[in-house]
Amino acid sequence: MADAIDSKSIEVTHEGSTPSPGTMDQDEYLDLVDENDNVIDRKLRSEVHAGKLKNFRAINVFIRNSEGKLWIPRRTAHKQLFPLGLDFSSAGHVQSGDTYEETLRKDLMEELNIDVTKYPIHLLGKVTPAILNTCFAMTYEIQSDETPRYNPDDFIESFWLSPEEVVTRIERGDYAKRFLAPLVRYFYLGSQKNAA
Repeated sequence: MADAIDSKSIEVTHEGSTPSPGTMDQDEYLDLVDENDNVIDRKLRSEVHAGKLKNFRAINVFIRNSEGKLWIPRRTAHKQLFPLGLDFSSAGHVQSGDTYEETLRKDLMEELNIDVTKYPIHLLGKVTPAILNTCFAMTYEIQSDETPRYNPDDFIESFWLSPEEVVTRIERGDYAKRFLAPLVRYFYLGSQKNAA
């Protein structure tokens, strides 16, 4: 496991059905970055997805309990991307001008009613288009045995699953965000070379 995050100082987003520009739930500006994660431009979220761009930033969070199980929610039907799909415990796009840490704090409160100052948060690592053919995404882990009080606008149900169970469900056809299984493999099952 990687670095501890100072929780007092503290989206992957994925391809799926490609919405038309202007049809995203919340169309916001996202920073576009170069291969070193330096901001070079910005575009609307709808334009980023319509163009299948990968040079934007996101965060992913896994909540892991003392049994090693991950809290995995299912998205609501009205989501533009991956409706009714299994999801990370929390995930979000980093809006233009925000940091990964600001997005982490904001999304955890919005989606799960979690105050980051009250939980130990660890950085599992960062993935890039060069590593997993995804966007630039910081992936974090929260240790907790509590089932989050999730926002019903974001999720409809949830499960505590071992990393192996997450991957097996997806391999057997349970719909999920495109990079959920690869990132579970990458960070929890030791298959960093063949995660995708």
